Amino acid sequence: MPLRLRFPWIHGQSLPDGVRAGRRAISPEERVDYVRRMFSAIAPRYDLTNTVISAGLHLPWKRRTVAALGLRMGERALDLCCGTGDLARMMAEAVGPNGSVVGVDFAAPMIAEAAQQTAPSPRDGAPRSSRRAFLIGDAMSLPFAPASFDAVAVAFGLRNVADPAAALREIHRVLRSGGRLAILEFARVPNPVFRALYDLYSFTLLAGLGRLVSGHPDAYWYLPVSVRHWLDQAAMLRLLGETGFVNATCRNLAQGVVAIYRAEAGARGA
Repeated sequence: MPLRLRFPWIHGQSLPDGVRAGRRAISPEERVDYVRRMFSAIAPRYDLTNTVISAGLHLPWKRRTVAALGLRMGERALDLCCGTGDLARMMAEAVGPNGSVVGVDFAAPMIAEAAQQTAPSPRDGAPRSSRRAFLIGDAMSLPFAPASFDAVAVAFGLRNVADPAAALREIHRVLRSGGRLAILEFARVPNPVFRALYDLYSFTLLAGLGRLVSGHPDAYWYLPVSVRHWLDQAAMLRLLGETGFVNATCRNLAQGVVAIYRAEAGARGA
């Protein structure tokens, strides 16, 4: 008999402190505003909190995501839902001084943190890496012309967009034909026993550590709820195909806790 642990928050019910999450308990409009306010509030401690709750693994995962893009010198790259800009800084190293990197996020405090962390100190002299810019923007309506980028990366952001399919269509639009997409996102743990243990960790230790380090009362209750409502690996690969991407692959990390998806933009109209 498979081991099953049930938590009320997984099924769209109210979270502690009266905060609602889950698609059956909150409207898309409320969810967008809630998520923006939540990420804005935790921006100053976002990096520290991610390091604590992932035991430092989020940075190696992000480096592997950037590596999956196979970036070349001089290319144009987009870090979408960029948060504090970890991927943008890694991408900048890969595309070099003749390349360009743009980071986009819908939370202004995250963009402010990313810009501050990226700005060279006076003793650094002129920056040696690519041209970089950070913009406040909506993943479902990007302020770029078609085929503006050679590569796009998204780390732990697509799950928080109100309409992930619309965001993927926008990514397809701003990528050149054959341009590469890499997505790092939470996934579905295949092993049922490990999945149950991970649920237990998510709703107890992870939530408690996140609350303690971030100083936010419910941000890290939202995290496991949103993960449980998110697509599994097979569904995510189907969605990539439905939104115009080809050659989609998935690589599980940490026993399937997270996955890296890689795909290429198909021809326009494909």
